[in-house]
Amino acid sequence: MPQKGDSRKELYMNGMVINTNLSAETTAQYLEQSSQMLSTSLAQLSSGSKITSPSDDSAGLAVSMSLVAQEGENTAAGNNISDALSFNQTQDGYLQQVSSALDRMSELAVQAQDVTKSSSDVQLYQNEFSSLASYINSVSEESFNGVSLFNGTNLNITIDSSGNTFTMDGIDLTGTTFTTLSSASLTSSPSEALTDVTNAINTLAADTGTIGTSEETLNDYSNQLTTLNNNLSAANSTIMDVDVATASTQYAQANILVQSGTAMLAQANALPDMALKLITG
Repeated sequence: MPQKGDSRKELYMNGMVINTNLSAETTAQYLEQSSQMLSTSLAQLSSGSKITSPSDDSAGLAVSMSLVAQEGENTAAGNNISDALSFNQTQDGYLQQVSSALDRMSELAVQAQDVTKSSSDVQLYQNEFSSLASYINSVSEESFNGVSLFNGTNLNITIDSSGNTFTMDGIDLTGTTFTTLSSASLTSSPSEALTDVTNAINTLAADTGTIGTSEETLNDYSNQLTTLNNNLSAANSTIMDVDVATASTQYAQANILVQSGTAMLAQANALPDMALKLITG
């Protein structure tokens, strides 16, 4: 028949002690860990992010912040490029009208040399010629959001997050090639007027080519930024975005551990009562 001392020894070896419940403390520690895992899984699934606090992945969060910052800078550079393209397109629209005016002026200069035309006819040509020349001079004063379109100033466009720039060549309609048209006379020297108009047409053709080159290059830079931002977004997604399948599995695992841990903690807390019943029984 077991002795009283044997019962105490058996109770102690089974962790059934009254003053210090080691089983309950150990179980509570495991339960706390499982609860933290469950909370982390819930936060990830509800936010869609693997990193819900800096302690989850401090290095990954730092890299993510850098990627997001660069992406924002690239977006700003892309906006600069878009504005520059709008600037170029506005220039091109005006130059198309100037080109039409110059074409008409060249026709007038040739018609003014017709010997069958009377002086009054030539004067009518001169009136239209002068009006078109005034129009071209007025175009040279146009601006885009307060920036002159045709004063010949080169513009440096920021094209990336590092602050690199592309120099967009200026278009100058204020030079003598265009201003001399106002003083050209079809009544006294139509051939010289025609030469002036031809020079202006040639200059305008070169200017139009310059605008086209700038637009092509700016579009290339814009496409480059779009591709870069897509890659940055993908890299950031790898760091930050939660894998729903993995997080769901971890949630289910943590949930089971919490439930079983809670049940086991209740059992561990009941051990002193069992010991007391054995002693008093």
